[in-house]
Amino acid sequence: MPVADGQRGVRHLSCDRRSGASPPPAQVHTGAVQRAYLDHAATTPMVPEAIEAMTRQLGSVGNPSSLHSSGRAARRVVEEARESIAQRLGAVPAEVVFTSGGTEADNQAVKGGWWAAANRDPGRTRLVITAIEHHAVLDTAVWLRDHEGAQLSLAPADSRGVLDLESYAGLVDEATALVSVMWANNEIGTIQPVREAAEIAARHGALSHSDAVQAVGHAAVDFGASGLDLLSCTAHKLGGPVGIGALLVRRGLELTPVLHGGGQERDLRSGTVDVAAVAGFAAALEVAERNRIAEDARLRCLRADLTTGVLAAAPDAVLNTVAGTATLPGVLSVTFPGCEADAMLMLLDAAGIDCATGSACSAGVAEASHVLVAIGRSERESRSTLRFSLGATSTATDVELLLAAMPETLARARRAGSLVV
Repeated sequence: MPVADGQRGVRHLSCDRRSGASPPPAQVHTGAVQRAYLDHAATTPMVPEAIEAMTRQLGSVGNPSSLHSSGRAARRVVEEARESIAQRLGAVPAEVVFTSGGTEADNQAVKGGWWAAANRDPGRTRLVITAIEHHAVLDTAVWLRDHEGAQLSLAPADSRGVLDLESYAGLVDEATALVSVMWANNEIGTIQPVREAAEIAARHGALSHSDAVQAVGHAAVDFGASGLDLLSCTAHKLGGPVGIGALLVRRGLELTPVLHGGGQERDLRSGTVDVAAVAGFAAALEVAERNRIAEDARLRCLRADLTTGVLAAAPDAVLNTVAGTATLPGVLSVTFPGCEADAMLMLLDAAGIDCATGSACSAGVAEASHVLVAIGRSERESRSTLRFSLGATSTATDVELLLAAMPETLARARRAGSLVV
């Protein structure tokens, strides 16, 4: 498979767009630098269908909680979007509770689920999550431990970044109020055994939640078939707007609300529903699901070219996204020994490449990734790791631009000196 050659420019790689979708071009020009966006796991461009759906609603007036004609028209848009989202996620409309995004959905699920279970049975104080959860779940669980007396247990992952089910099963017992197992990891892309985790929780009468923020629109997600009680997702990871997400709540399940007010969204999420954002969310999910299988194959092909080229430029690089493991199609985490990730990120940024050192939500924090440490990487290795993530607008040109910049970036980063531990 051809790879980049730092002396002679780059050769054309083997993969390009084949899904039939028509999003905006992946590269934009800012001055003389042609940019390649390789940070889709942080956020991805809105698809035209979502922009159009939002635009149709932005000029309309009407609070969906109002009883007059304008309010009823707004409510109809919200309920049609709810039905569309539910259908594509294997849920029923009444199970879809709109939120401001994944973080709010995770907080409502973990706090609201733990409080409700503990209130029903004061003996249920345990909270079990994986050691590789996103901070929206991890920090929420730590808060419950520190402020509410939750007994927090972290279930380990193996060296591939997959939940160790045997260890997890040993932590879940009759004192467990809630478990949370993410559907797919945001840093290394591994898909977790969610259904098995939910079955173990159910055997002990515990509630089960999954943060599916990275998975929805990129992997097959069926809420009903999963056996889960709760599932979080958001629009901006799949081509919708920032600021809208959803928590799927199994029918009949009562949660303690985190927000209080007007009682919207089954009294779980008070506040006026953003009609335009909800419409954009539904439109984006429809596009993502329609193209998902073709996009999966296309992105895996692009990632294979990216992997080959990176290893050619840095033979000592270590792949944290392991071949043969079930993963999201567009995520690739790589450790570059002897290089500081922050330095590499800045050098690549100057060369027109957008990527990440880890989760965007912890950007700017000079600490090792808890995900990489959990799978056995040292703090030094963690701080030498970059995440490249592909999405709907990614093309072979993006990969070529990165591979062309890689040799000089590696050389300059290594000259900058060793890491200070």
